[in-house]
Amino acid sequence: MMKYNSLLFDWSGTLVDDLPPTLHATNAVLAEHQVAAMDREEFRNRFRLPYPEFYEEVLPGVAIEDLEDTFRAAFSQSPTGVTVLSHAREMLEWCEKEGVRCFVLSSMDVGLFTEQVRDFGLQHYFEAVYAGVIDKRERIGGILKSHGLEKDRTAFVGDMLHDVATARHGGIASVAVATGYDPRERLVKSEPTHLFEHLGDFREWMVGSFKREFRA
Repeated sequence: MMKYNSLLFDWSGTLVDDLPPTLHATNAVLAEHQVAAMDREEFRNRFRLPYPEFYEEVLPGVAIEDLEDTFRAAFSQSPTGVTVLSHAREMLEWCEKEGVRCFVLSSMDVGLFTEQVRDFGLQHYFEAVYAGVIDKRERIGGILKSHGLEKDRTAFVGDMLHDVATARHGGIASVAVATGYDPRERLVKSEPTHLFEHLGDFREWMVGSFKREFRA
């Protein structure tokens, strides 16, 4: 028996690297309001989910709806595009082979997500997709219930504190990967159930857990 038979994946920073275009788009939004640009380190230290809280901090009083068009346009025009992270495709292929149910739960804009998952040819790996979710904690319970997922056999895989908090809120395991937005030291402090450098390490752990349980 495998430790987890169902996995919910975050998208940005977990399966794909979209930090460069996200930073580019964020700086375009800031420039539109005469606010100084951030470098990568400052952005990673300040950005958080739910993202309206981040924008309220850096652009107080500006409605999130007033930022979205600028963000989307700049994201699409970024000189550095989105790429699939190393080990992500292999992880999903392994899950498909082993019968692990896979889902996406992401704050990523629905339109941008739809383009990316189609362009990368990843859509068939997921049983269901929940994109454009501003606060994942508000959706996790309903997703678990609607798909009949066993809490003790399900984990949420993500790269940010919000993902760890979402898993905890849903009563499931959290798998943090240090490939995205939150620095590793911040992830450590959030005390996830598991912490891996990347999805390749998580896949190896999953294989090992299956072998250990089989021997037992």
